[in-house]
Amino acid sequence: MIREFKASDTEALINVWRRASDIAHPFLSSAFLDSQAPALRDIYFPNAETWTVELNARPVGFIALIGSEIGGLFLDPDIQRSGWGHKMVDHALALKGDLHVEVFEKNNIGRSFYNQYGFVETHRYIHELTGETAIKMHFIAS
Repeated sequence: MIREFKASDTEALINVWRRASDIAHPFLSSAFLDSQAPALRDIYFPNAETWTVELNARPVGFIALIGSEIGGLFLDPDIQRSGWGHKMVDHALALKGDLHVEVFEKNNIGRSFYNQYGFVETHRYIHELTGETAIKMHFIAS
């Protein structure tokens, strides 16, 4: 089920984020990813509108919304490709209408997911913290 984020989800979802990031972002160093975990805990989860995927009473994924932007969508690798990513974006669309997202060019998993969903590229830029190319994408709700 998809439900509102609770503070008690934090550590489980940081673990999900890290496991999923290791797969989707192999081009980012472990040190960089380690440095981002406190920001999830202290900045993103408390300030974003975050929705949790819960299966068998366990948080296994989340989508974090900042206005109409998907700030993060991460699922435990064990449940990826099971439809939960689409369900999370469907949920966000129902709440927000048009959506925006940024994804690293080298994140083939994320780019493929958003392309298949129907997001279109609108802009590319160099992500300041990593030096990697990031792609801004947009989905217009019909």
